[in-house]
Amino acid sequence: MYDVTGNGTEVDVATNLMNGDIRLSILWTQEILLSADAAEQVADALRRAAAQSRSITDATSAN
Repeated sequence: MYDVTGNGTEVDVATNLMNGDIRLSILWTQEILLSADAAEQVADALRRAAAQSRSITDATSAN
């Protein structure tokens, strides 16, 4: 997702497939200004990452 100022700031969400840790990166700046639609995209990405993280950690603890 990119911020509303158009300066190229990006938000990235990723899940570490080895341990389930979730990384939230804000690239190129210390803050980001999001539209309502972009904020929903970030929230959705975090929810997906949380579900994936739970799957990874549940599988790891079951072994």
